[in-house]
Amino acid sequence: MPPLLSDSILSQVKEVFDTQLKLPVEVLFFGRKDEHSCPYCADTRQLAEEVMAISDKLHLTVYDLDQDVQTAQTYHVDKTPTLVIAARAGDDSPHEDTLTDYGVRFVGLPSGHEFSSLIHSLLLVSGRDSGLNPQTRQLLGELKKPVHLQVFVTPT
Repeated sequence: MPPLLSDSILSQVKEVFDTQLKLPVEVLFFGRKDEHSCPYCADTRQLAEEVMAISDKLHLTVYDLDQDVQTAQTYHVDKTPTLVIAARAGDDSPHEDTLTDYGVRFVGLPSGHEFSSLIHSLLLVSGRDSGLNPQTRQLLGELKKPVHLQVFVTPT
């Protein structure tokens, strides 16, 4: 399969990653082998592989939703393709395989404008900071019940 990202895009993303990625990030890809039940799985996995190859601070683990049921349940994944972006403990940590899930998910192929959102999400998780101002953090800290927030984006 030919590359999805051009040399120009790879170069631009590498420059951003080299200057802004701070701590390790683990991306969990959930797909299906059956192309009929997941027509965008192959492209999404390839895109994730191309992006992860840009920096040593990024890691990719591939799961099959049908075979890795327990892992999918752990990360609340029920659709394919899904990318889970989690913080990974540093290589010098005694628990280097420990992941912190901030709830960042991409369902479907993050192409077009969503590609820049993917890159931005990787940077935010790498920095371990949402960038929210203190007032917003305080307001969120006062919530009494869990909030399930989803943002849907369509190319139309």
